[in-house]
Amino acid sequence: MKRITTFLLLLSFSIAHSQRAYDHEFSFSNDNDLYISTSQDRYYTNGMTFGYRYLANSTQISAKKIYQFRLGHKMYTPFKATVSSPELHDRPFASYLYLSGGIAHYFKQGETLAVDAELGIIGPAAMGRELQDFIHDIYGFRKATGWQYQIKNAFAINIKAQYTRPLWTSINNKLDIHWLNSGSLGTVFTDISTGVLSRWGFYTLQSSTNSLAFGSNLNGNAEISQNKSEFFLVFKPSVQYVFHDATIEGSIFRTDNPITFPINPLVFNAELGIMFTSNRFNFGYSIFYHSKKLQSVRVPESNFYGNITLRYLWN
Repeated sequence: MKRITTFLLLLSFSIAHSQRAYDHEFSFSNDNDLYISTSQDRYYTNGMTFGYRYLANSTQISAKKIYQFRLGHKMYTPFKATVSSPELHDRPFASYLYLSGGIAHYFKQGETLAVDAELGIIGPAAMGRELQDFIHDIYGFRKATGWQYQIKNAFAINIKAQYTRPLWTSINNKLDIHWLNSGSLGTVFTDISTGVLSRWGFYTLQSSTNSLAFGSNLNGNAEISQNKSEFFLVFKPSVQYVFHDATIEGSIFRTDNPITFPINPLVFNAELGIMFTSNRFNFGYSIFYHSKKLQSVRVPESNFYGNITLRYLWN
């Protein structure tokens, strides 16, 4: 008990003393079902993203403008990665490698708008098989089988947009709700979604123009603005309508994929997580839930996976 108390005191101290101005950020984010279960290794089995963001000059319209670049990889398997018989596959093996660039605007009224463009490749050229074998070697798991039936190579281009606006804030400013909308259009993912983003703060919440929850906690002048200390829970439920998912249906440019499934267009998603800052570092851990994404009798009605994110800030 003493150790837990000491850890919480040290954590609170480090968070409370993280008020400086930083305008550059490097991040690493990893999605994996191992973060919620040591026995689960299925469906969206791993995702990695390396990101770089920097603060740009503000405009008359937006209070803050941030440019962002990402290198990402997503990997998908059936209910387990060692299913060699194609008759037992309840989801295609698939991987997606991409590079993205975009811009995020943070408006003085509390609204945010982010737009990103992605270029990449889906299929064996994305090296999902090699990456999964590497990960399994690290953890001592069996080598994956069945990748010879994966979604085939195809060029990928996608545009993504996300818009939020504040709906309600509590009197003590430790609880708020924002309306969250997003959409994707392209050869890999085409969908729209709407939901809410709610923050429950251990400290007073920062505005959407200066918060880790919105990716807006970059500042250029320490005398005017700072990267304020934050420590909060976040909850994001949403409803999504999917028009196309190439990791399930295959690319629109090819009809020779060995295993594909029809999509389940209406999907419910939810995220529950915790985020906090500590000096130059920002941390996040979340659990993600989604309802059934494809029309396969073997796939369960819901699935979970975890995410860990680390960000480092500097001038």
